[in-house]
Amino acid sequence: MALSLTSGVRVPYSSPSCFWQQNGKSCKAPPKASRTDNKNPLLGIGIGVVTACVMGLTALDADATRIEYYATVEEPSCEYNYVKSGLGYCDIAEGFGDEAPYAELINIHYTARFADGTVFDSSYKRARPLTMRIGVGKVIKGLDQGILGGEGVPPMRIGGKRKLQIPPHLAYGPEPVGCFSGDCNIPGNATLLYDINFVELYSGNRSK
Repeated sequence: MALSLTSGVRVPYSSPSCFWQQNGKSCKAPPKASRTDNKNPLLGIGIGVVTACVMGLTALDADATRIEYYATVEEPSCEYNYVKSGLGYCDIAEGFGDEAPYAELINIHYTARFADGTVFDSSYKRARPLTMRIGVGKVIKGLDQGILGGEGVPPMRIGGKRKLQIPPHLAYGPEPVGCFSGDCNIPGNATLLYDINFVELYSGNRSK
């Protein structure tokens, strides 16, 4: 979501034979100075400078705004299918490319939430997908099964988008994790919700 700002204020024209007007359409000789004229000649310049700064910051922050949007937005809801392991999954988009390969690296974008919808992690906030090795226990069991497939779950394909509901025993279990000075990122027995976007195979796989 890109934000844009518009303004009717024009930057003042610098020629000594012209003066700045609110409509910015004409340039006329300035009126003779009057002792009763209390207008500050720097006012127009100040407004123009502020406007220019705002417009510049808007352009610079557009990508950051877009990233923050995708970090917090949720994919459309869908009805979960539950398999024997307790994992819930549903596909927003089935994808068009290769299936997730066992034990190889893939790139995914994801947003992770607690059961109440609170976001606790997202690859979008880092502005790059996560590279992960799938199917060999390098990530939590719910992600391995939810992406690679198996036990009733079809494998994801490149371009696919899938929602996962991961019960505690397929996530981090009864112990809290990510703890520092008594505060923990993930409490014990937490059910986790993931929105997964299978971006591509990691390019390094092809050099083998």
